[in-house]
Amino acid sequence: MNKPFKLSPAGKDYLWGGDRLKREYGKRSELQPLAETWECSTHPDGLCTVADGDDAGSTLLDVLKAHPDYIGTHPDVSTMEQGQLPIMIKFIDAADDLSIQVHPDDIYAYANEGGSRGKTEMWYVLDAAADSRLIFGLTNDSDREEIKAAIADGRVTDFLQKVPVKANDVFYVSAGTIHAIGAGVVLAEVQECSNLTYRLYDYDRIDKNGKKRELHIDKALDVACLDCASQPRQPMRVLRYEPGVARELLCRCRYFEVSRMLINTTGRNTIPYMADELSFRVLLCIDGAGELRYTSDTDGKRQTMKVGKGDCIFVPADSVHIGISGTMSLLDVRG
Repeated sequence: MNKPFKLSPAGKDYLWGGDRLKREYGKRSELQPLAETWECSTHPDGLCTVADGDDAGSTLLDVLKAHPDYIGTHPDVSTMEQGQLPIMIKFIDAADDLSIQVHPDDIYAYANEGGSRGKTEMWYVLDAAADSRLIFGLTNDSDREEIKAAIADGRVTDFLQKVPVKANDVFYVSAGTIHAIGAGVVLAEVQECSNLTYRLYDYDRIDKNGKKRELHIDKALDVACLDCASQPRQPMRVLRYEPGVARELLCRCRYFEVSRMLINTTGRNTIPYMADELSFRVLLCIDGAGELRYTSDTDGKRQTMKVGKGDCIFVPADSVHIGISGTMSLLDVRG
């Protein structure tokens, strides 16, 4: 039987980032700012590493190449290179507004980006300033030439739907949706394994090298939905209570399923975590602290893994039976 292990993220210092991932989520990085941490990633642009156990220091990609059984029989695995996961998980700290952007779908990405996957994603908002907003689609139907002219004139924000945002909100962002995370938002993102972002507009900002960041207007308009977007509504969420834990489904789509687990146990009590015999899962601690407990399949000894806010744990397919204890909130991600 396979055992869970912690991951260490890859960091990104995009110009809009802040320092909250270091201060509040325990991320160790020399990058300043620290805009994103790629918590579970086998993408070549940001490989996370294994933080403990026999494979500590190795990239997750190399470990999964050596142990393909850790991934399991996930239906998307056959379309991926050996060792690659079909999803990625990130923390994002937006101290400033992100660029206005859009992601391609799988069909466009495969045909135009060397066989890459597209990028559909989900956001779970961890914190937001009182006046924070997200950009989500257009306020009215438009067309390619109108949006292109608005970008050239610096008026494109007039066409965009601004959505108030608060902690515990969930947003499903399908490929083709024009979007941006606004200043003051910290969130967890679950997405396809892709790093394709087409920027429509970046407020004429200058990067650390004194240059404006590249825009991808033609490709963005190839893939963007230019119809009026409906106001995003929060999904119906039902907390299901059991002794020591409450669970709720946040998002389910063809690429991933994300649930939230609220753990509240006392003493040495644990609640069982039902790992998947056929596919990997990932646990992301978004608040609090606790432990994972399991029995080693090699020597039969009881093992304990301390878990705290910001930790990311990879649970291989066909994992040992796990008990969870503590007072913490976890995102439970199935690819």
